[in-house]
Amino acid sequence: MDIAALLTSAGINIALCVLLFTLYSVLRKQPSNRIVYFGRRLASVQLRSNDPFSLERFVPSTSWLIKAWETTEDEILTVGGLDAVVFQRILIFSIRIFSIAAVICMFLVLPVNYYGKEMAHKRLGAESLDVFTIGNVQEGSVWLWAHCLALYTISCTTCALLYFLTIGPFIQEYKSITKMRLTHLRGSPTNSSHFTVLVRSIPFVPGESYSHTLKKFFTTYYPSNYLAHQMVHHSGVVQKLMDEAEKMCKMLSAVSSDGRSLKPFCFCTSSTLSFHILSDQPESGDESIRYSDFEIAPPDNVRILTLHAPVLECPVAFVFFKTRFAAVVATQMLQTTNPMLWVTEQAPEPHDVLWSSLSIPYKQLWLRKIATLLAAIVFMFLFLVPVTFVQGLTQLDKLSKTFPFLRGLLKKDYINHVVTGYLPSVILTLSLYTVPPTMMLFSAIEAPISRSGRKKSACLNVFFVNVLSGSVISQLSVFSSVRDIPLELAKAIPTQASFFMTYVFTSGWTGLACELMQLFTFVCNLVKKFILRNYEDAHDWLMAFPYHTEVPRVLLFVLIGFSCSIMAPLILPFLLFYFFMAYLIYKNQILNVYLKKYDSGGLFWPIVHNTTVFSLVLTQIIALGVFGIKDSPVASGFTIPLIVCTLLFSEYCRQRFQPVFKKPAAQVLIDMDREDENGDRFEDIYNRLRTAYCQIQLTSHELRPGLAVTRVNDVAETIPCSGGPKPGSFL
Repeated sequence: MDIAALLTSAGINIALCVLLFTLYSVLRKQPSNRIVYFGRRLASVQLRSNDPFSLERFVPSTSWLIKAWETTEDEILTVGGLDAVVFQRILIFSIRIFSIAAVICMFLVLPVNYYGKEMAHKRLGAESLDVFTIGNVQEGSVWLWAHCLALYTISCTTCALLYFLTIGPFIQEYKSITKMRLTHLRGSPTNSSHFTVLVRSIPFVPGESYSHTLKKFFTTYYPSNYLAHQMVHHSGVVQKLMDEAEKMCKMLSAVSSDGRSLKPFCFCTSSTLSFHILSDQPESGDESIRYSDFEIAPPDNVRILTLHAPVLECPVAFVFFKTRFAAVVATQMLQTTNPMLWVTEQAPEPHDVLWSSLSIPYKQLWLRKIATLLAAIVFMFLFLVPVTFVQGLTQLDKLSKTFPFLRGLLKKDYINHVVTGYLPSVILTLSLYTVPPTMMLFSAIEAPISRSGRKKSACLNVFFVNVLSGSVISQLSVFSSVRDIPLELAKAIPTQASFFMTYVFTSGWTGLACELMQLFTFVCNLVKKFILRNYEDAHDWLMAFPYHTEVPRVLLFVLIGFSCSIMAPLILPFLLFYFFMAYLIYKNQILNVYLKKYDSGGLFWPIVHNTTVFSLVLTQIIALGVFGIKDSPVASGFTIPLIVCTLLFSEYCRQRFQPVFKKPAAQVLIDMDREDENGDRFEDIYNRLRTAYCQIQLTSHELRPGLAVTRVNDVAETIPCSGGPKPGSFL
């Protein structure tokens, strides 16, 4: 590929970006598009439904860029949570490291590459991009020390920025995020997950329910710390019964002809699958009903609808403890001599629970993980088909041999530039869009217990599938011998540098513009309001931030930047512009578009750290192979200790900081327990636990107002409310 083809690709993508940015600045001002571009704000505050007509609504502006630039990290933390802050830190880190790399490589490495061989250079527009890569350096050249020096500078700077934050006070980056995570734990004293343990693989005892078996076990072995428990039920059966109960409620409301309103009701469980209405009068003199460890007297205005269902229980339950420390202790110990029974782990946040995975038998999980791994490997090799096709497009001689009828067309300069400079990156970008949903499906098969856990798993899978099936690793000869991997990669990277530049244009620049436009949501909203004539803004469209797609995308560009920094430094300015625009655009999306449905507490940061170190070590291995090909034993000898030191740095960070992201600190939990005990807040916390984990969502708005319902143990507990169940309530 020559400079003209590269400029053609850049011109097409810049034109698309300008067009989409202009459309966004106009469409965001239209009242009909508020649910698309201001979904988060619309869900939190009530905006005016109609604005007076004004010409200003049709004038493009950059006010959203200014607002995003002025937004502080504290505001991002309030709006998007710690996960959003960690994502922004990824972009800030990338901007810093590649700013330094761009300065060093553009002024030191690029001239060495360009003048690496004695040759007659063409005019700049007709020059091949290969002359700007390390492949243009003469073998045995003494100037390879410049590449080795640049590699050392980039590696040391990366490790320093991973550990230190050099803006403002001298704060350690990893420790800073670690402190933010601990502050996040301390700042949520009523978080129900701190008191809750998820228990799986409850053994079946003939003649006893799972609930009775679990209660007997924990009252025996945790008598002073056990508070209560909530069984998990087969969601499909429960949802079916809930639908029938809603229909019954509507029927009862319709037949009420005496002018009185139907009394509120709730659901309980017993021994059959029939419905019946109990009398308002108590059957015995004792009007109090015992619900496990809680005793509640039913109020006079509550009528009970009893739902008998003995077969709904799964061998899974949420167990509530009286203190945070007791809950953590229970998760860190084997409960019995059989490790496949009474398996305990810390429960996720209530809104983060993936209920559909809890009914899957625990003994199937390891088989599911193996099946998912095999499926991911098969998918990776299938994905090599479009990647190999894309590689053929970048080489006109191969393309002409494969498709002889295109020879005449490819002789035209413009068609030549479009095919080699723009089309390959478009095809690969469209192909890569199939990776995140596929990996999300594979992650769901693994049966994670939380939505954030599913996204974490998908995030890691998406990154490595993108890397392993990319145009570099798709050189099948790499897999012939592990010893030849550095040499094969060293041959592939310089030859594919031009493709990576166009990929940054298409997937990076234009991808950000499409993210800003929210094309899919915009089209759906357009069809709904102007074709179906439904003008109501549905909050069901609002989504959480797609970390499982955006984090791997950013990390993939980090890998491309590292691997091409000394091989093809011309990519660095384009990559730096991508990270700067991503910083502003994603900040705008967090502020206005995406809801914070749950917060993992920054658990994505260890993934970021590990993948960054992986990218850095891979770059050093590629450089080792290149120095070997270029017959530079001195540069190769200096690269080996750099690889060792990078791995040692990673191990130190893993030992020093990562345990905080895996286990809560006992010191923090005990201090929080003592503060709650001294402040007499435990009773209020115990009351919150009753309504925290609710399995079935009330989707119908036809239910009678006056009652919120939650399950504790075998029965449902009635809790009077004002105004009836709110949207998003759970049963």
